[in-house]
Amino acid sequence: MATTGEPSAGLESPSDECGGAEGPRLSALPGELLERILCSPGLTAADICRAARSCRRLRDLCGARGKVWRQQFRRRWPLLQKYYTQADNVDWLEEYKARTAAGLEAQRIVASFSKRFFSEHVPCNGFSDIENLGCPFHFFEDELMSILNIEGRKALTLKYYAKKILYFLRQQNILKNLKAFLERSPECQSLLEVSEVELQKQVLEAINSVLYVQLKFKGNELEYYNPLNSYIHEVISRKTGIPISLSVLYLTLAEQLGVHLHPVNFPNHFLLRWCQGADGSSDIFDYVYIDAFGKGKQLTVKECEYLINHHVTEEFYAAVSTQEVLQRMVGNLLNIGKRESSDQSYQLLRDSLDLYLAMFPDNVQYLMLQARLYFHLGIWPEKVLDILQHIQALDPSQHGAVGYLVQHTLEHIERRKQDLGPEIKRRSDEKHCGVSFSVGLIMKHKRYHYNCVIYGWDPTCTMGAEWIRNMGVHNLPFGPNQPFYNVLVADGSCRYAAQENLEYNTEVQEIPHLEIGRYFSEFSDTYYFANEELQLRYPEDMEHTSTVVQKLQSGNHDEQKDSQQQNDLPAAQ
Repeated sequence: MATTGEPSAGLESPSDECGGAEGPRLSALPGELLERILCSPGLTAADICRAARSCRRLRDLCGARGKVWRQQFRRRWPLLQKYYTQADNVDWLEEYKARTAAGLEAQRIVASFSKRFFSEHVPCNGFSDIENLGCPFHFFEDELMSILNIEGRKALTLKYYAKKILYFLRQQNILKNLKAFLERSPECQSLLEVSEVELQKQVLEAINSVLYVQLKFKGNELEYYNPLNSYIHEVISRKTGIPISLSVLYLTLAEQLGVHLHPVNFPNHFLLRWCQGADGSSDIFDYVYIDAFGKGKQLTVKECEYLINHHVTEEFYAAVSTQEVLQRMVGNLLNIGKRESSDQSYQLLRDSLDLYLAMFPDNVQYLMLQARLYFHLGIWPEKVLDILQHIQALDPSQHGAVGYLVQHTLEHIERRKQDLGPEIKRRSDEKHCGVSFSVGLIMKHKRYHYNCVIYGWDPTCTMGAEWIRNMGVHNLPFGPNQPFYNVLVADGSCRYAAQENLEYNTEVQEIPHLEIGRYFSEFSDTYYFANEELQLRYPEDMEHTSTVVQKLQSGNHDEQKDSQQQNDLPAAQ
């Protein structure tokens, strides 16, 4: 079978009998025993194909819908079993072929990403190949997980892009589910409600005891603006969150136990309310207000105002819809994304905008923010033009801002067409004679003591005058007229360090940075091995890196030998 990727030459032609001229015939064995043999772990798909071609009886036992191919499929791709039931009448041979083809296509796409997007972060339109796949998405995802589960410190670049693609697929699935959820009417959800107020009170007390006393959940006061506080699975895992995420968790638990609570979009501090009067009452004093951030404490109307230190009108005590809760949660993430200027915050802002615009696709303010973000990052200029055209149709008064971005986006598209490719830096060039270090070396900063790995260098500082002034570069003995290095730091940041501030790290260790795979394919225990794209830019660096590491290891060995000899000397009499 060609799809197994194994040779099929030399197979025997089908015959009526199995077995050699001497000894018992295989065909004489009972069918159940033959099937067990064919399902044994030692046989590959190619072996099954050969067996099926040997005689009619084995061909029948290896039927496409039989146990043999089902076992082959399950053994090779165990994570896919959740998509099948015993009752399914599946052509397992065709499934095997389809999954194998999907795996090869996934490997091809992942391998192509580094060549296409090494010089920039993967733009949104970089995933167009995936959107046009001719196979089930779960096959493709399973292959991505197989890549991510490759053992050891190898295939770092493949893992890096597989993770990005998997993130994109899951983000698209979230958007799809969100849109489907928003189209449902509130009446579609039926809840089991406990009718007695006293029994409901006992349920709420039990929730408080289990959630806050036994499981130790609490509000995250120290890292209030950490985006992880807004992801429910992270809240459950870390047992901490902000008022709105803890309220969603609390409300879900209460509803599962039959107590119906309402979300309250209270200013600066999200709350829940529980009715002790007539159901559906418009009197705010008929409700008890629950502070999930404050360990489930029950508050009166006045105590709610004390919580935020100012008086509010009755409208702020009203229950809000699920969509309004989602809007506030996504709004929180948007605000966090706007607080900083880093790769992580830009990614958070992009994802949050996708979610917000899925709910409110015609919001001009956030459409403009999305267009500016893509323009600032220099990605997907064609999408920027589409967004701007949509904004202009929604609000013609935005003509000035739209026109400015359209002009500069068209210029960016034109520059991209004329791009001659990255600069190649050779250590042997005379202008690079002052460069001491090379890509892949693990270094230590002399002043700030952080560990890092070099992924690029310049013979002199290439940053602007403002950056040089703000960073105090002129205070260094050699100032900006010395080599500077792009480094990935163990704390997750990317920095630009002067040569005089770096030294070899004698205690070599891995650098836990999210972008490692973008530049390096492997960690060799002593240095990082540059991937093909980084080697194209620095073609002579890996040889230098290997030589430096060998010298450092030799020096350490000599020091250890001298130390051992000193210890072996007889004590002075």
